[in-house]
Amino acid sequence: MTDVEVDGPLSGDELNSLFGASWPGHQDTDFGPVLARSLLRVTARRDGRLVGYVNVVGDGGVHAFLLDTTVHPDERRQGLGVTLVRTAAEAARARGAHWLHVDFEPHLTAFHERCGFRPTAAGLMDLTRP
Repeated sequence: MTDVEVDGPLSGDELNSLFGASWPGHQDTDFGPVLARSLLRVTARRDGRLVGYVNVVGDGGVHAFLLDTTVHPDERRQGLGVTLVRTAAEAARARGAHWLHVDFEPHLTAFHERCGFRPTAAGLMDLTRP
């Protein structure tokens, strides 16, 4: 059974392990500053091991942003990602958010639609380029 929890205990080592297994090219990072700015985070654990994560940040008002939805490759295609996102949406609503934003690549459209998102026009600026 997978346990899903809002704002449960979470370490940077656990996140680095999950991200390393899930995202090719991930390099260990200090997640302290990221977690310090979260409105909330949702974790999923199987037998105590972190197998899913999503982060929600807020603007201090009614807008919240979904970031870093990650499911361990061994746990994918079983509905865990949708559960994480829906849990995050409900928790964000309970904390005063009216809107939940997400950016994603086109191949993830069907997943985000299953989570309840609808497409909107948006802009993105790459700040790593001059």
